[in-house]
Amino acid sequence: MTDTIVVTGAAGFAGSHLLDLLEGCGARVVAWKRPDDRYPAGRDGSELPWTSLDLLDRAAVAAEVARARPAVVYHMAGAAHVGRSWDRTRETLEVNVLGTWHLIAAVRDAGLAPRVLVPGSAMVYRPAGRPLVEDDPVGPESPYGLSKLAQERLGVRAVAESGVPVLLTRSFNHIGPRQDPSFFAASFARQVARIEAGLQDPVIVVGNLDARRDLTDVRDAVRAYRVIAERGTPGRIYNVSSGRAFAIGDVLEGLLAHARVPIAVRVDPALLRPSDTPTVIGDHARLTGELGWRPEIPIDRTLGDLVAFWRGAVATAAA
Repeated sequence: MTDTIVVTGAAGFAGSHLLDLLEGCGARVVAWKRPDDRYPAGRDGSELPWTSLDLLDRAAVAAEVARARPAVVYHMAGAAHVGRSWDRTRETLEVNVLGTWHLIAAVRDAGLAPRVLVPGSAMVYRPAGRPLVEDDPVGPESPYGLSKLAQERLGVRAVAESGVPVLLTRSFNHIGPRQDPSFFAASFARQVARIEAGLQDPVIVVGNLDARRDLTDVRDAVRAYRVIAERGTPGRIYNVSSGRAFAIGDVLEGLLAHARVPIAVRVDPALLRPSDTPTVIGDHARLTGELGWRPEIPIDRTLGDLVAFWRGAVATAAA
């Protein structure tokens, strides 16, 4: 009998790239999405089974888990925006914590033991100006970070008390095609595409360009998730990071290098946030040493693909 893989949040940024990676893997892939989510770019919902599901509906989650009887679950669903978590604190906590608990409880109550990957976040760490390792102190500074730490602790508890093999990551920033333009790299790339199309004045207005962030191509990130899901140790935390910190200004310059027209940059003091953590960088030695994963896609390819994606998206919207 063919194994079944369930991907929650399959219509989202990382979830859709994971679907790409899992194509042809030999398993039956079932994609879950929120009822109001659109299918991801390039997919119309007909090429694999899709299930519209609210993870806050515990009974519905239990019924779908019992129906699918998965061998592996990639729990890619969740609220992912740090800034928005201050205005949507309840939603962030409910989706990330309660939604995860419903999924784990459904697996446990069905008497199943699929390997459940729960991607976490580097935002659980206490800020530091050096590469962060998994044993470093935690100290989330936002509702989002708090929700991801609570989610992580649910996974650790499930392993210890219920024997559910939950695999855990602390993922640093990942970028690439299909990312929502509320994130800085996608926002810059979208503006480049709009300027090229004559839909925006040839100026990008920015805030703090000095902050440095660890950036991994989303396609490298989902490769890490697959390796961890298949061979990682349940309950053990793995950083998913590039090990390199890029200044936001350098990312913008890299995107502008792919632009087809001259574009100016203007700093708006109103957009500067003095509280920004100057540098966030992760050490992926555990993941590399134990499971052999390492980032492969160079940043220039990522930025070029990001601009190309938004050229297509802007052209489609304007058609």
